[in-house]
Amino acid sequence: MQLSSLLLAGKGKSLTSLFSLLYLILFLPACIVGYTLTPKKWKKYFLLLASYGFFWLISGELVIYLIISTFSVHYFGIWIDRLSGQMKAQLAELPKEQRKQAKAGFVKKQRGVVTLAAVLHIGLLLVLKYSPFFTTNVNTLLNKLGLSVSLEIPKYLMPIGISFFTLQAVSYIVDVYRGVIKADGDLLRLALFMSFFPQIIEGPICRYSETAEQLWNVKPIEYRNLTFGLQRILFGMLKKVVVADRLNLLVSAVFDTKNNYQGGIIAIGAVCYTVQLYMDFSGSMDAVVGTAQIFGITMPENFKRPFFSKTISEFWKRWHISLGAWFRDYIFYPVTTAKKMKKLTSSARKKLGNHYGPLVAGSIALFCVWFCNGLWHGSAWSFIFFGMYHFALILIGNMLEPPVQAVNKKLHIDPKRFWYRLLQIIRTCVLVVIGELFFRARGLRAGLDLFKRMVTDFSFSTLDNRLLKTLHADRYDFAIVGVTLLIIFVVSVLNEKGVCIRESLSKKHVVIRWAVLYALLLYIIIFGAYGLGYKPVDPMYAQY
Repeated sequence: MQLSSLLLAGKGKSLTSLFSLLYLILFLPACIVGYTLTPKKWKKYFLLLASYGFFWLISGELVIYLIISTFSVHYFGIWIDRLSGQMKAQLAELPKEQRKQAKAGFVKKQRGVVTLAAVLHIGLLLVLKYSPFFTTNVNTLLNKLGLSVSLEIPKYLMPIGISFFTLQAVSYIVDVYRGVIKADGDLLRLALFMSFFPQIIEGPICRYSETAEQLWNVKPIEYRNLTFGLQRILFGMLKKVVVADRLNLLVSAVFDTKNNYQGGIIAIGAVCYTVQLYMDFSGSMDAVVGTAQIFGITMPENFKRPFFSKTISEFWKRWHISLGAWFRDYIFYPVTTAKKMKKLTSSARKKLGNHYGPLVAGSIALFCVWFCNGLWHGSAWSFIFFGMYHFALILIGNMLEPPVQAVNKKLHIDPKRFWYRLLQIIRTCVLVVIGELFFRARGLRAGLDLFKRMVTDFSFSTLDNRLLKTLHADRYDFAIVGVTLLIIFVVSVLNEKGVCIRESLSKKHVVIRWAVLYALLLYIIIFGAYGLGYKPVDPMYAQY
């Protein structure tokens, strides 16, 4: 699905990519210049104006969704805070024996407000994003039952980023209720937190405590932040323009055409899509973090070298970190800490032991997380299957942990040995690629068909020019992608070892610093996928 189908009256479709010329040459420089010229006390308002201007350019009148969301969470938060104030005042006047009952009454009211806020936000997202999916499936069921009734499939226009700012809004309300933060009485500060322009398209999903005060207390642009931010954007551009966009035609040929490729070619396509998705999304996050750093804002990292993970569980702690943390804090923990779940855990622990006992309630919470995770990514059975696939892998991994440890101990295998960790990483990567095959396939049936062919017909035709032509690729493309991935791999290994490339580079002689930056820029200009006749690729995660 192209982002253009989500737009109503947006005037700047090309702004949906933070690597577009319109963004890099016009919008971002204009923001930097305007921000610099704006007096210090007005800089926050300039950022707010720029953020709403950006969102209006890409979504047009659909900016009303963001405005309504911001207004509602603002007043819901104040409502919860007022109830807290009333509760404290009343409890102070009541005898000790009456306080527990009075407190329970106020807590019930607060929970009602939180529930109302969550239902309004999540409910709106469900209606806009999932109504066609649910209606289509109801029609299919009615047809199989032999009924002639057919419901009209609704069509709604959604603003870009609604899945991201909706979760951000819900996290704000819940955090106010939990007492993690106080409700913000300044509507404009909350509006800036909700709309900050680099993150509005693809996240990360920030918490109020992470970025709100930073955004509101911004400082003049410093040379170090400017250079470090631009370097980060440039590195993201390397991932997105040279690797992700170059692989797009090959991936589309494998997944979107009716050519019956052999299993080996499907496997190559699945690997290439996994690489494309990571380079596209992590590259975009580099641009988000880099843009924010220019203005002195530290955004939470959304990726932490996930392909070095030894298990699927670890992989998802390193991939799309802000989404995983959201599901952990607002779904997994509430489910596992519910009274009934605590009783279940206590009972299961007595019967199954300290490892398997907690897994019973934990598995129920894990199911909820991965069902929601799959559905969050899209309204199709393939996405639900994607979520259940990872739920099953993580659950099996948790269940097999004790016997695997016992076998390792009996065979005197040290899990810390390099070869053992390498095998774990390879296994995890293979499982991830299989999951991404279903994620990318055009429906669950198509995914099952591709997987079946990959398993039952795993052979390779000669990668001759004729086959490469059907894949819209050539050996030149593979060579460029290979060299670029090697560069990124070396940087990732150094980062994994705690080496910050930008810090190290900043200590080198000015000639070396600029030589490296110019070399990187020249590399992108020469080998990037763009030019006349080339169709720019929309940011992949913006459609989710």
